[in-house]
Amino acid sequence: VQLVESGGGLVQPGGSLRLSCAASGFTFSNYYIGWVRQAPGKGLEWVSDINGDVTRTNYADSVKGRFTISRDNAKNTVYLQMHSLKPADTGLYYCAGAMTGWGEYDCWGQGTQVTVSS
Repeated sequence: VQLVESGGGLVQPGGSLRLSCAASGFTFSNYYIGWVRQAPGKGLEWVSDINGDVTRTNYADSVKGRFTISRDNAKNTVYLQMHSLKPADTGLYYCAGAMTGWGEYDCWGQGTQVTVSS
C-alpha cells in the first residue's frame, strides 16, 4: 500500500496550487481518501475527504469554498485544488486512505510541503 503526494511548493497569498495523491497496492475505489495538514509547530488538522464512488465530499470550515477535492479512480489519484491561499494554509499536506470508514485512516503518504508567503 502506497500513497505518494506531489504538487506542493511556494506560492504567494491569493495564489493557487493543485496537490495530487497517487495510490498503488490496493483497490483504490474501495477507499475513502482524505487530506490532512500539519502547520509548523502544530498538530494534525483534517482538511477534506472524499468517498470511493465520488458521491460525497467533506471540507473543514477553514478551507470551505477555497479548496476542492476530487478523484480519478481510473488513474488511482486524488487531487486537492487550492485557491485563494493564505499564510495560514502553510504546512505539510498528507493524503491518507481509509477502507472502513470516514476518517479511519490506515495508510498515509509522506507529505508534500505547501508554503504560502510573499
